[in-house]
Amino acid sequence: MWAVDTLADWTTLARRWTLATVAAPEATFLEYVPSGGEVVAWTYREFDALIGQVQRAIATYGVRRGDRIQLILPNCPAFVAVLLAAARNGWIILPCDPRGTAGELARQAARVDPVLVVCGAAQAETYQASGAPAPAVVVDPEDHRLTALSMPGATEPEPVSVAPLDKLALMFTSGTTSEPKIVELTQANYAFAGDVMAAASGLRAGSRFLVVLPLFHANAQYYSVAAAISVGATVVLAGSFSASRFLRQAEQLRATHASLFAAPIRMILARAEPTPLSRPLENVWFSQNLTGDEYDRFAALVGCRPRQIYGMTETAPAVLMSRRLNLAKMTLGTPTLGCHVRLRDPDTGAPVEPGEIGEIQVGGFPGLSLFAGYRDNPAANAAAIVDRDGDGFAWLRTGDLGRLDVDGDVVFVGRGGDMLKVAGENVSVVELESTLVDHPEVLDAAVVGVPDAVRDEVPVAFVVPAAGASPTLADDLRQWCEERFSGPRRPREIHVVDELPRTAVGKIQRFRLAERGNAKS
Repeated sequence: MWAVDTLADWTTLARRWTLATVAAPEATFLEYVPSGGEVVAWTYREFDALIGQVQRAIATYGVRRGDRIQLILPNCPAFVAVLLAAARNGWIILPCDPRGTAGELARQAARVDPVLVVCGAAQAETYQASGAPAPAVVVDPEDHRLTALSMPGATEPEPVSVAPLDKLALMFTSGTTSEPKIVELTQANYAFAGDVMAAASGLRAGSRFLVVLPLFHANAQYYSVAAAISVGATVVLAGSFSASRFLRQAEQLRATHASLFAAPIRMILARAEPTPLSRPLENVWFSQNLTGDEYDRFAALVGCRPRQIYGMTETAPAVLMSRRLNLAKMTLGTPTLGCHVRLRDPDTGAPVEPGEIGEIQVGGFPGLSLFAGYRDNPAANAAAIVDRDGDGFAWLRTGDLGRLDVDGDVVFVGRGGDMLKVAGENVSVVELESTLVDHPEVLDAAVVGVPDAVRDEVPVAFVVPAAGASPTLADDLRQWCEERFSGPRRPREIHVVDELPRTAVGKIQRFRLAERGNAKS
């Protein structure tokens, strides 16, 4: 545990919200853009009153400090209001994918035991089918008055004093390669992430952060909502992501900032009218790799150099980011100010030389600048958190691989599971996927390893064709790879598919592809 003076510089999301409402009560906090209908806006003062309404309503269900509230909501004001009400009252939210099945929701509830569920009208039937026992408040996402979370005459809940290390959220990891773990996040994690990301992006009072990624994911909560609160900026929240409407929304809503993943950017390039914004965006984050052509085309549309970032739910802020004047388009850049990153040999833990591949490790104080830990999973915690010193500073093993280039920037090599061992030779999945996507008739690609009796494992590729692609695309790609890779590094099989299985924020669910690859092989 840390000494009291060590904690003096750490704060809570609740405190950040209070400061914003006092400093800028009449500034616009939230503009909600429903899929159909008019934009609805709240000032910081008005939304603070809405949070009070939600607090009183939730308290009538007997929710107490430390209790869990499961959120099964699309992007809507209710999500933000419950998050901030939880921050003020010491409740813990469990954000869940609103597309989840009844079985998934049941498994999540069983692992966390929520006392209350707040779900959207479209999710109510699925939640009921899950058989989970907690009572549900069903919210109409388009109801800007949050009528379902209004209890006229309800008494004010007892004031609660929250601390930086108090838990605020439980988030499931993406589960792209295995059973999701539960990440425990604190008040300080949200406040720290917001402060760091606001400073790194140049966010300030008057900035307008367009949020199109799902709110149940850490990216939208940390990098957008918490960051806006940190400086009194405006969150422009879209009810859903539309690739064809993204540029038009950014133009009409006077957006200054945005955060995306590579997959949504590719969708924008494929579906949106290619008209550059008349008012360039000031900052665009993105994660995961783009081709050089995709980067240039998107940069021309938004009017600024998109900045690649690296972060995880466990790291709170993005801990690596490319500089605005980065010479290379596709690097993770350097450590974000206030963050600590190192590269270590994944087997020995020894430092690696520039150009050598090492595991990306992130330093910080668990519960403050790093996540608090994995819930009910001491084995995972022991494997992930290493080299803790006497002051509590420790290093998170991410399992991701990178190397330093000649300019001192970190280049992403792949996940630990993205390096295949083919007949004793290391084969990078990321390199294979980048080469496949470079083909003019390929829109998207993913490569997984499948067992092989002779070579231990071999790469198998799944590609999504671009519009108008040749019916001989698979054969064309075999030749494409033969010209660019030696034998062990070429995909054993290439399957043309309509789409890749992804999480809500665009991460490829490789375990699903591996199952298909094993079945086909």
